[in-house]
Amino acid sequence: MEENEARRVTDRLREQGVDAAMERAGIYQFGVRVSLPDGRQAIWDSDGTAGLEAQVMRDGMLVGFVPSIPGWTGDPNSHSLA
Repeated sequence: MEENEARRVTDRLREQGVDAAMERAGIYQFGVRVSLPDGRQAIWDSDGTAGLEAQVMRDGMLVGFVPSIPGWTGDPNSHSLA
């Protein structure tokens, strides 16, 4: 995900009341981090691949993986975002 797209997705989620933040995973690698109950975090699309997937982390450890996000259209301005 490009930086501007990650920023737009993060802003859109925040508008809908989601605790979201832009994730900087590396040089020119960006994603979206969402805080979940019980201390987990879902980190979307920070690996630089074309698809949109989520890694679910707790205390820095991978505790889940979602290979595709249902409803994702590829458009960060889409109403199906959250």
